[in-house]
Amino acid sequence: MRFRNGIFIITEENHCPLYNVGEELAIEEGILSLPAAKPTCMTLATELIRIASEDESFERMQDGRQHKTKFDCGGCTGLIRFEFKKAKGFETLQMKLLAASERKEKIKNVAQFAGLLRTIDIFEPLQDDDLLDLATLLKLEDYPWGFPIVQKGDPGTNLFIIVSGKVEVLDNDGIALAELMRGDVFGEMSLLSGDPVTTTIIAAEPTKLAVMNQKDFRHVLTRFPALQVFFYKLLVNRITAINLQRAEELASGMVGQIADIPVVELCQMINSNQKTGVLKIEYEDQRATLMFNEGELIHADVLNVTGKDAFFRILGMKNGRFKFTQGIPSVRRSNDVIGGFMALIMEGMKRIDDSSA
Repeated sequence: MRFRNGIFIITEENHCPLYNVGEELAIEEGILSLPAAKPTCMTLATELIRIASEDESFERMQDGRQHKTKFDCGGCTGLIRFEFKKAKGFETLQMKLLAASERKEKIKNVAQFAGLLRTIDIFEPLQDDDLLDLATLLKLEDYPWGFPIVQKGDPGTNLFIIVSGKVEVLDNDGIALAELMRGDVFGEMSLLSGDPVTTTIIAAEPTKLAVMNQKDFRHVLTRFPALQVFFYKLLVNRITAINLQRAEELASGMVGQIADIPVVELCQMINSNQKTGVLKIEYEDQRATLMFNEGELIHADVLNVTGKDAFFRILGMKNGRFKFTQGIPSVRRSNDVIGGFMALIMEGMKRIDDSSA
């Protein structure tokens, strides 16, 4: 069977679990190449093989002009559309040398980027080949002094790694709460939790960032378990730091809305301050109860579900009114701890992340 050569570019994407707009799909001398560092979608591969093996036109004439034929792949949970970009193949020696030079320069740039990533602590567990794959998923972007990189309330769409420079985390009044330097990461909280960005972050000086979009971030977490553990620990540590600022509010009990303080942050506050008490959450027909003894979870129930499963359900609640009161009935003090608190939080966040994906 003979296959026609060609390069196709993705022009539209709607909930495709793997590929992004702008990525290329290439067929050359019967060899199919999909975006680097990505797993192969058999549905897309089958469609490309069909296109390359049949007499379907890559381009067509209309109104005296050449138009590119649009193709689509919609055989799984999402949809992508792609169109012919150019023929793959170079007839002259000069063109072949030019193509080889372009490939060599691209490989060189990726290798340099991978070497830069090697100097950042979070990527220490990865092998060299893994770093090269990871480098193809990251884009280097420069931000001038004072530029708002992310703003409070925006949806979380990217992970940012500081390659050089410095950024500041601002409160509602524009006062700097913290500084992040080379090797620091931000944006992961919104990507993991699905919540909007909670603070505004600006470039405190000319800054270079490595940026990864949400889809590729999920792919990286699945492919590299060591990074998955790092990011979930980072998320928990960030929440703990935020909770320390609110610790005094627990002195005489606390009430509020889950929309303002997520359940995971409330639980972290109670645990980090070793509080004993009852956290109750009400939303429509749901009544949830969590009991803590010196910061450890000893009881959880919601909608006739108890224990760990109840706790994981409660962590996923996005709305409702909460009330924390100090103290628990004496008969409850002998209850066994449901599980290691950090492990419970990490598992619960992973379940939330998996369900949102």
